[in-house]
Order: sequence, then C-alpha cells, then structure tokens
Amino acid sequence: MGVELKKKKNTLYLKRTNWIIFAIGILFIILGYVFLSRESLTLSPILLVLGYAVIIPLSLAFKGFGKEEEQEKK
Repeated sequence: MGVELKKKKNTLYLKRTNWIIFAIGILFIILGYVFLSRESLTLSPILLVLGYAVIIPLSLAFKGFGKEEEQEKK
C-alpha cells in the first residue's frame, strides 16, 4: 500500500535523578520485606506502600528541575 507507517520509538528516557529515586524505592521495598519477616506489622506495610505506590511511580514520572533541563538542551 502507498501509506508508510512511521516507527515509534517507545523508549523511556530516565536521567540520573530518576534512577536515584528508583533505587530509593527499591530500598524501601527491600526494607519493607525485611521488617515483614521480623513480624513488624506496623512499619512493613507503610514501607511497602510507599515503595510500590509512591516512590517507584514518582521516579518514572519525575521530569527534573528547571536548571537541569536547560543544561541538557544546550
């Protein structure tokens, strides 16, 4: 057919700040499971929810601060 489809690049561009926030989320999850194995039924759910539902999605959605974006555009 005469119509050519453009290939979309489905890439995820993560900066250093995103990876640091992601690592903090993984750390919260690991600590949550450690406290869960020690039968801490108060702290472990808090850490797990923060890791899975707050910090990891935040690391994927974080765009950066204004100064970092201006430097990368140059």
